[in-house]
Amino acid sequence: MLGESTVVATLAVNDINRAKEFYGATLGLKQMDENPGGVMYASGDGKLFVYQSQTAGSGQATCASWNVDDVQSVVDDLKGKGVSFEHYDNMPGVTLEGDLHVMGPSKSAWFKDPDGNILNVVSMGQ
Repeated sequence: MLGESTVVATLAVNDINRAKEFYGATLGLKQMDENPGGVMYASGDGKLFVYQSQTAGSGQATCASWNVDDVQSVVDDLKGKGVSFEHYDNMPGVTLEGDLHVMGPSKSAWFKDPDGNILNVVSMGQ
């Protein structure tokens, strides 16, 4: 039943206007709709819904991931826009190369939105 439906990542933010700047201008997601409940963005074949909440950024795990062809290019582009990347040195079998976490043929990089939501870009075999 749910396997036939599209899943939408949903993120809580403290300030919807600051989030619109980050997700729209910084990350380059296309705004699809905005209503009093929040803002819906298109991203590839997926969607991301951002809404205002007092619990924003309270999670300690990855909230959303983007599968990309070239992680390093995405990292370089986002760093040019002021995004800082997280470094996790406690992941077994993972080597840190600059901002990239290398796991065999896969490479990942993690960063946070202005509210502390953890986001990820990954390539699975680059």
